[in-house]
Amino acid sequence: MRSLTVQQKTFTIESMLHRIKKLVPQSAVNSFHYIEALAASFAYRHPSRHMIVIGVVGSKGKTTLANLLWAALSGDGSKVGLIGTANIRIGHEERLNPYHMTMPGRHRMQKVLAEMRQADCRYAIMEVPSEGQAQWRHVGIYFDMLIFTNVTREIMASHNYSLDVLHEHNKRVFASLSQKPKTVQGRLQPKILIANSDAEHFTQYFDHIADIKRSYSVSKKSDYRATRIHTTALGAEFVINKHPYQIPIPGEINVSNATGAIAAALELGKSPQVIARGLNELGVIPGRMERIEADQDFHVIVDYAHEETGMQALMDSAANMIDKDHKIITLLGAEGGGRDELKRPIMGQIAMRGSDYVVLTNVDPYRDDPEKILDDIADGVEETGGILDQTYWRIADRRAGIAQALALAKKGDLVLITGKGAEQSIVINGKKSAWDDRKVVREELKKLVKARG
Repeated sequence: MRSLTVQQKTFTIESMLHRIKKLVPQSAVNSFHYIEALAASFAYRHPSRHMIVIGVVGSKGKTTLANLLWAALSGDGSKVGLIGTANIRIGHEERLNPYHMTMPGRHRMQKVLAEMRQADCRYAIMEVPSEGQAQWRHVGIYFDMLIFTNVTREIMASHNYSLDVLHEHNKRVFASLSQKPKTVQGRLQPKILIANSDAEHFTQYFDHIADIKRSYSVSKKSDYRATRIHTTALGAEFVINKHPYQIPIPGEINVSNATGAIAAALELGKSPQVIARGLNELGVIPGRMERIEADQDFHVIVDYAHEETGMQALMDSAANMIDKDHKIITLLGAEGGGRDELKRPIMGQIAMRGSDYVVLTNVDPYRDDPEKILDDIADGVEETGGILDQTYWRIADRRAGIAQALALAKKGDLVLITGKGAEQSIVINGKKSAWDDRKVVREELKKLVKARG
């Protein structure tokens, strides 16, 4: 009998687990997750009790804000850890997140936190998505600061497709700020809440109890408001409370993320000069407005934008990045696996309005029908004037879709590869395969440049 490969065994195990989950009551699953989280914290000797732990909560901007905050806190040489959607940092050592989830499993989370403690990190930053909270992945992590970015309309099966349920999950974490402050390296660390006053749901998050509460914004009145904003294709400059800052990523949405990071760093005692130095030294944030260069004569950016707010922000930024004589080509898809289906045609509308050409392709269908996902997006594209095989194309295979998007570009044009950022895998028909948009784009660019001579 032919033996199974490791990949085939993994696929078989995942298929069995998927069937078992359908049979077990959700309450039992939740109880198991809760107990497992406590056990994991105990097994690794509660590493988060020994660091200042900062959670970034919200629908959009978590990865960018977390990386900007890592840079701001690192500006004076402090050791800072980070766990996020795109990457994991322990001091200046960085690796991509291989787990295809923002908050890895409970034991993985505690293991990484233990690595940070072992490396003498003073600060630990982590993204805390509502989906992770629904599975109690935050239990056994002792937060000292929480930053609220926003809540967008995208909702998922893990929230019973309810925005109210999403808020309830978030509130579990924010309630932890009412707990007694802990002592870190001999100093009592107050509980701090930082919230975006431009966000629609600002008030209900800012109302939570904390020792210190501060707001940030780019539009509305706040404790830390960015003014004199100037963005270019290479980055952005702005002023907060009379101090100038600059970041290496463009777009007003990223100025908002930077403002949240700066507010947090200031409240943790860092000076504006230290923060500015750290931000100036920040390199690439993997898969967030990341430029890809392979000697081509047009611009290519890989970005994680995967819902309406992110896509609209990307389109707004793109319009200011190139001359009006050049074209914008956008690669677009949407996830399956219980993600918000209603967003699909809206994403198609936004992309078609902001682009000259759109290529529809797979992101992560999971076990859903890829063609149905493309049908949903195409509805929005066609409502906005898109014409099949003239201004938009349907190519389910993602590599082939990327090749088509790049082939459409002429000198000076801008190609946007959206939906996955720096994710390290793709899931089709329940099967996970290794994948990195940035790697694939470079490979296809090299082929194209060689073919064009």
